[in-house]
Amino acid sequence: MSQYNMGYHLKEGFHSIFTHGLMSFAAVCMIVACLIIMGSFSLVAVSLDNTLGDLEAQNEFTAYVEEGMDEAGARALESQILQIPNVASATFVNGQQALEDYRERYVDSENAVLFEDLPEDLLQHRFRIRVVDIEQLAQTVEAVEAVDGISDTQAALDVARGFVTVRNVAGAVAWILILLLLIISLFIIANTIKLATFHRREEIAIMKMCGATNWFVRWPFIFEGMILGFLGAVVAFFLQWGIYSLMVTAITEYGGLQLIAIVPFQTLAPQVAVIFVAAGLLIGAGGSLLAIRKFLQV
Repeated sequence: MSQYNMGYHLKEGFHSIFTHGLMSFAAVCMIVACLIIMGSFSLVAVSLDNTLGDLEAQNEFTAYVEEGMDEAGARALESQILQIPNVASATFVNGQQALEDYRERYVDSENAVLFEDLPEDLLQHRFRIRVVDIEQLAQTVEAVEAVDGISDTQAALDVARGFVTVRNVAGAVAWILILLLLIISLFIIANTIKLATFHRREEIAIMKMCGATNWFVRWPFIFEGMILGFLGAVVAFFLQWGIYSLMVTAITEYGGLQLIAIVPFQTLAPQVAVIFVAAGLLIGAGGSLLAIRKFLQV
């Protein structure tokens, strides 16, 4: 496509937008609605994934040092544990500190008296170990148990599997919904643009009879759809920002939802802007192509 043709097609695209102002406005509104729906699902999925990631990061398992090993020997095991793949950190807790932790936990309970006269060396030295990828928790636990000097481990493997399952299911559902909404958006925009194109069917027929190629006829509509898609993306971006801010305020004020780790919109703004513009251009151009193909059969 030559520079002259590109300028002509772009000019025709702009001209058509203003000529069919009401239909152009309707198309932009539909694009805005579709992008906000898709964006809302995506942001919820991101926040849910972030929440699950925080919960996973807090999930740790305990590795107990063999009885009788002194504190210096127990601390020396830390370097071996940290060399194990998927281990993020290993915090050493000596037996005395472990006993103090138990006492603090039950200080207000009826059983607190049971911990008053216990010997300081009652509990084993131990390591609190966090992993990088919770999906590999079972393998990591086995590797830690194989370290010479580690007698036993305690890990909530069922809880870890539950986190992984919830994360995978939530991610899959979010992507399926986004894909379905994108397909629905294409057909909605195609039908909206088709109404505007219907009034120009005679113009298209004349151009075809004069020898214009299909692509020469298509390009003005493609540019028109892309312009509408870009305008819709800009409007949807700022509306999404406002809606997301209101949602964050509501969650912050409602204490029961404090478990949800909301990602600030400013952190996601560059990615959201790029995705909205790309989706708007795709929906606009794709909708135009779907709308005009019927009228090219002259």
